[in-house]
Parts: sequence; structure tokens; C-alpha cells
Amino acid sequence: MDLSLNEKRLLVALKGRKAVSVAEIAKELGATEEATLQYAHLCSGRGLAEVTREVRTRYTLTAEGKTYAAAGGLPERQLRDSFTGSIPVKDLQRHPMARIGIGWMKKKGWVSLEGGTVEKTGNAPRGPDEEALTAPDPSGEGAAMLAARGVLEPQETVMYRVGLTAAGKSLLESGLDLREEVGTLTREMIVSGVWKDLPLRRYRVDTPPRRVYPGKVHPYQVLMEEMRMILLEMGFTELYGDIVQSAFWNFDALFQPQDHPAREMQDTFYLGHTEPLPPGADRVREMHEKGGGIDSTGWGGTWNNGKAEQCVLRTHTTLLSIQHLALHPDPPVKAFAIGRVYRREAIDPTHLPEFEQLEGIVMDRGVNFRHLLGYLREFYTRMGFPEVRFRPGYFPYTEPSVEPEVYVEGLGWVELGGAGIFRKEVTAPWGIEHPVLAWGLGVSRVAMLRLGLRDLRELYRSDIGWIRDTPSAGFLAPDRARKPQE
Repeated sequence: MDLSLNEKRLLVALKGRKAVSVAEIAKELGATEEATLQYAHLCSGRGLAEVTREVRTRYTLTAEGKTYAAAGGLPERQLRDSFTGSIPVKDLQRHPMARIGIGWMKKKGWVSLEGGTVEKTGNAPRGPDEEALTAPDPSGEGAAMLAARGVLEPQETVMYRVGLTAAGKSLLESGLDLREEVGTLTREMIVSGVWKDLPLRRYRVDTPPRRVYPGKVHPYQVLMEEMRMILLEMGFTELYGDIVQSAFWNFDALFQPQDHPAREMQDTFYLGHTEPLPPGADRVREMHEKGGGIDSTGWGGTWNNGKAEQCVLRTHTTLLSIQHLALHPDPPVKAFAIGRVYRREAIDPTHLPEFEQLEGIVMDRGVNFRHLLGYLREFYTRMGFPEVRFRPGYFPYTEPSVEPEVYVEGLGWVELGGAGIFRKEVTAPWGIEHPVLAWGLGVSRVAMLRLGLRDLRELYRSDIGWIRDTPSAGFLAPDRARKPQE
């Protein structure tokens, strides 16, 4: 039987002994516990040794438990010892342990409560939970009771033991070659032919190596970086901007009426801060109130400067697009932004109050709706979704508007964002005379599809196991999306 030197040394160390802890054997072999356990499992796989796993639970006091122990007992015991016979509830409630102790005294049957008076009922012998509170090594029923109350904290320790099997003992009796093995051949060994007589180390290709956990980029960050690189390769420039923005840029500059429901407190995080209106705000006001001298009637009414000056946590990244266009009104413009946005959403598997959004714009002479569909198809194809289709949509600041959908095996057609051509009411105040193609999508929705997740919250949890098991590269395989069956 081909055994490595380390496996042989382990078997020799176990000779004549019952099951021994791996930690003890590791010291004798001068190896780490992890390496020794690996040798033991290799021997176990050959039927020469038996590895057993023992789990021991040890309880330690939490900060709350230490407070009770220092004070002389659980809250109910401290409270019961604070009075004799009976006491009015209102007087007992002055005790610092009353909030917790009264309920536990009633639950344990130590007192009765009638007519606003608490009265002791017989003796109150120490229970297993009180014994566990002061025990040097709490265990059993009492420890479990205190752990359920958050007074004790369970800590598990795992110990491995290894012992010889009958086959292992038999092999030892037949003798083992304990000569040092050669694991690496040098040129001199090969040229001289000495290697033929050397005890070469045997390798088993069917034995998985020890798993290594190197540092890695979070899978969600990998996805956003892929999106960024795709758009940069397509000739786009990346935009950046502040999270805190005025309502003017977040809403008004995009021709969203000041009485729009999305601007209410239930949808937007408003801050106790204001920003002065930028140059050109008067043209936006004119567009809202009267249509700005183009073929539009505007929203009518009176535009409120104070409402536009209020600061918010940005609800989308589209405002970065209009800010960029206001500074660059002449073609060509190709830009995108990937950033976090904030909305007052109820948290559930598909909604969070903060998430990442991607925006893209193209402004040039003669671009049209067909160019927009072409950009979208190219982007989603590069993202690994070869089948893309479009259906009409509605968005406040684009006309016409469209919703792109991609086909995902097992889910069917899935909507991935919205797109359209900016309305003149959005572009005219800034002197923009050429069409602006615009689109946006929720990055987290793409991440859920590409990573096979069903709960959006998994993207933001510090689940080290999930991060370790998810490859940093290659998890975005295009074959997750395929052509639908005709």
C-alpha cells in the first residue's frame, strides 16, 4: 500500500494506543493540527485509522449575566429579596430589576398579584438556572435556560480523535519503511540515474488539496466593474456626482412636477439643508409654468423656488446625466454613471431603501430611437444576455420610452430597466438642440439573475461563506441566458 511518510509516521505514533486527540499527536509529530488531521483522514480513507469528531458546548456569561452574578442573583431573586410579605406594585416598580423581575417571579410561581399588590407565595428554592449562574462551568438544564434568556452564551469547541483500526494494526506489524521521501527531483538525480533507487513520494491525484481562501473582490463589485468596462470599451465616459443633491437637479431639471407623488416624504429622503438654484433655473421654471416657448404647455401653476432648493438623497443617477448635458450642450456626448441611490422602500426580498443604478446617455446629430435599441442590445449581449426584446413603456422624462427585456432560462422574459429619448422639456432649457438617448437599469436586479439569488439582501450581507463559494470570475457565464424555445 502506497503511503506517504507523514501517514506512516502517524500510524507509528498511534501504535499501542487508544483513540488520541489530534492536538496531542500533532505535538508529537511536530506538525500543525490541520496537517495532522489531513494525514488522519487520508489513513481513514484507506481503512487504517478511524477519525471521530467530538463537539463540546461551553457556556460563558454575557455582559448581562456578569451584571447579575456581581449583584448576587437573577433579577427575580434580587427583586424577591427586596421585600417581605407583600408590597404595592407601584412601590416594587421602583426597583431597578422590576421590569424584568416581576414577570419572572410570576412565571416561577414565587408571587401572586391581586388588587395592585404583590404577595409572596411560600418558599422559592434555588432553581437550576440560579445554580448555573454561579457555577464555574455551567451545564445542563440550568445553562440552557439562561442561554435562552441571553444570560449565558454557548461556545462550541470541536475536538478530533484518531485511533488505529484492525487493518492499521496489522500493517504496523508487517513493518513500514520510514526513510525520508524525495518529493522533488533535481537535474543531477535524473542525469546520474540515482532517482531509480530513491524512495519517491507517492502522489494521489484523486485526493483534493486543502482549500485556500485568498483575498478576493466581492462578486457584486466584480459585476459592477464588468459593466463599467463594457461601457468604457463602447466609447462612453464615466460620470461621478454627490449623493446629496438639490431637488432641482433630482426632480425639476428632469421636468418632474413639484406635486408629483414621488417627491413626497414617503418616497424620498429629504434633508435639513438647502442649495441655491444654479444658473439656468429660470428657464426650467418657465418650462414648468408655461412650456418654455416650445410646443409644450408645461405643468401650469406656480413653480416654488423653496421646494427646488431642498436637498435630498438622490433617488436616481439620471440627474448626473442632465448635469453633464447642461455643461456640455454640444454634440457628441456619450456618458454613463454607476452609483448608489436612495428611496423610502419597505425592505423585502426584492426591495431595499438603497441600491445601485446605472445610467447611460448618447447625444449626437441624427441619432434616433433605432440607435437607442442598438446600444441597448449591444450592452445586454455583452453582459451575457443574447436574447433581447423591447416593449413600449412610460417614464416621466423620456418620449418615446421602452422597456428592454432579456430571456433567462427558468424565468422567461425579465424586464431590465427603462430607456427612451429625453423630452424637449428636459433638454431645451439647457440649449440642447439634438436628440439625447437615455437608459437606466437597476444593477442589483442584474446581479440577482447572474448570481442566481432570490433575495436582494444577500448582496449586502457579510456572509463570508457565500463570498468564498462564489467565484470572483467566471460566474457571469453567458449560458445562464439562452435563446427561448420556438
